[in-house]
Amino acid sequence: MRIDIISVAPDLLESPFNHSIIKRAQDKGLAEIVVHDLRTYGLGNYKQIDDTQFGGGAGMVLMIEPISNCIKKLQTERKYDEIIYMTPDAKTLNQATANTLSLQENILILTGHYKGVDQRIRDKYITKEISIGDYVLTGGELAAAVLVDAVVRLIPGVIGDEQSALTDSFQDNLLSPPVFTRPSNFEGMKVPEILLSGNFPKIDDWRSEKAFERTQQIRPDLLKDNE
Repeated sequence: MRIDIISVAPDLLESPFNHSIIKRAQDKGLAEIVVHDLRTYGLGNYKQIDDTQFGGGAGMVLMIEPISNCIKKLQTERKYDEIIYMTPDAKTLNQATANTLSLQENILILTGHYKGVDQRIRDKYITKEISIGDYVLTGGELAAAVLVDAVVRLIPGVIGDEQSALTDSFQDNLLSPPVFTRPSNFEGMKVPEILLSGNFPKIDDWRSEKAFERTQQIRPDLLKDNE
């Protein structure tokens, strides 16, 4: 998978993509992540990328021309399956979306900044808009990092035990059940006997039951999605 990211603050993305699973995915050649500095496509001697809003109002808006020039340049190099805009005023990222995106080959992500981007960019180029929650960040870079992490970890071969990703929370609209490891008794707090029994069919039943109970308590809205 190739992921291109257009950013106003590309340095913010250096650390998330140079550690842990995302770095290993790139080292294995399973994912390529390239960050493009929008300022490179800025206008005039000062490389301007933002301007005031038509109609007045607080805050600056990312201009249409630098973004359009950047996208057009990247589109001459490859065809994108999705061009995604990270913005709080969009549908919230969920596991189903991450699953779908993990099957794509080329993805372009545009990160917002200030008061956002000129609406005409969204109308002309964007194929999918994604939010990571009902709150506002100073920019879309961290949101893009969240999306990339959620997607890349699902690419076959990225995680050593692929079954691990398939049993994560939200894969079946349920939260994960409780998990335990050694020691089996810590200060009187014991691991449930069923997990020590070696009876794997019964262990699976226990985990399914606990996943349902936890979802019912914490995120009952997920159960409604299954109806």
